[in-house]
Amino acid sequence: MIKKVSRNQARVARHARVRSKVVGTTEEPRLNVFRSNGNIFAQIIDDSCDKTLVSASSVDKELKLENGGNVEAAKKVGELLAKRAKKAKITKVTFDRGGYLYHGRVKALADAARENGLEF
Repeated sequence: MIKKVSRNQARVARHARVRSKVVGTTEEPRLNVFRSNGNIFAQIIDDSCDKTLVSASSVDKELKLENGGNVEAAKKVGELLAKRAKKAKITKVTFDRGGYLYHGRVKALADAARENGLEF
């Protein structure tokens, strides 16, 4: 009998495949997205020194979100991330969608970050 691979295992495999090509440098760090059922998280990472430079999530107290698992929350997280990146003097990033489809919450976060000054 053939066992079906879980959706998360397939996502992790896709992410590993993408990560073999997408690398964040000091000049152009990587914007990584993680999406759970209830929340969305984003980090700007410098892979050369394995450091998270900036992060934002729907759990942040600053946002005061009632529901962190919807498109509106993703937009607010993208805005907050871009503001924090500007403060850290980061303008250009490489986008890493984390194995998720570029659709819905992931797309909303990316668009909001672009609108608020991040280039990718």
